[in-house]
Amino acid sequence: MSATIRPVEYFTITVHDPQEAASELLSTLAANGIDLLAFSAIPVGLQATQLVVFPEDTARFELFARHPGFVLSGPERAFLIQGDDELGALARFHRQLADAGVHPFASTGVTDGKGGFGYILYIRESEFATAADALGVGALAAR
Repeated sequence: MSATIRPVEYFTITVHDPQEAASELLSTLAANGIDLLAFSAIPVGLQATQLVVFPEDTARFELFARHPGFVLSGPERAFLIQGDDELGALARFHRQLADAGVHPFASTGVTDGKGGFGYILYIRESEFATAADALGVGALAAR
């Protein structure tokens, strides 16, 4: 199986008008040429949504995401894994982490329908270096 693993930074923004806020944020980023590696919107209770944004260029993103009404939190770190989709691919990464005593607190995965996948592993900062070593990307994960 072929896969690339890299540490990525992400930001969260909690909004109370998720459809309008998400549209406004994504439109602003696109208008300013800011590429995203990933994006998700997660309900937080009945009244709010947390937007999770993984920019390609963190510094550029921060310049444009500071918008009245948006409270930006981050950056935090995660791992982005992209590779060839095959049965058991995700289990292998989780086994490597478990063997190192690392327990992801969240993850998100998707296939592209053409034989590839993307997977984000959210790791606590206190375990990040250990996780990086277990996944074979220790030098890349240094802050």
